[in-house]
Amino acid sequence: MHPLHRETHRSGRVGWLRAAVLGANDGIVSVSGLVVGVAASGATHSAVLLSGIAGVVAGAMSMAAGEYVSVQSQADTERADIDLERRQLAQAPQYELNELTHIYVRRGLQPELARQVAEQLSAHDALAAHARDELGITETLRPRPVQAALASATAFSSGATLPIAAVLLAPAGQVEPITITVTLASLFLSGALAARVGGARVLRGALRVVFWGALAMVASSLVGRLFGIAT
Repeated sequence: MHPLHRETHRSGRVGWLRAAVLGANDGIVSVSGLVVGVAASGATHSAVLLSGIAGVVAGAMSMAAGEYVSVQSQADTERADIDLERRQLAQAPQYELNELTHIYVRRGLQPELARQVAEQLSAHDALAAHARDELGITETLRPRPVQAALASATAFSSGATLPIAAVLLAPAGQVEPITITVTLASLFLSGALAARVGGARVLRGALRVVFWGALAMVASSLVGRLFGIAT
């Protein structure tokens, strides 16, 4: 008899990992783009720094609010589906049992075995069985709005500290190239880390993030120079 072993899967990380990666990358790119654009326009060092700090505060609040509303909407939808399923189980338990049986038959079980499985799972927790096998709602992937909001805001602020630090440490007149360099290096590391935690290819994940970050930097610099020339 083989001893029991514990398996570690990455699906449980999906919620917080998505929010954290999105927040960190957005913090790096958004604030870096803002700083680079303002610096390219010929603004003073203090103006560049102030714009970056304002971008951190506004961006973190925006990320938290947006993530909370988005994930809470998903949670509300799932809750409504579960409430509907609960009412259907109370009103027509036999129909729901047949429905669960057909689900298992479609998945490959023989009708007799499918019936036995449906009856045993229903006796244990009918609502949980229907939520999982009919609706696809599981505890592991359950939406957590507060967790997602906090992860996004924290990650955004953490990522945004990198371009802010670049502005603080860069010599006068070198804010733009130094911020771009720090941004691309940070995006490479964050993309590689996210890919590793999520079980994806590290280099591909890193280069994908760097590519879009580089496009953002180019666009921000061009806009800043355009307005700098206009003024």
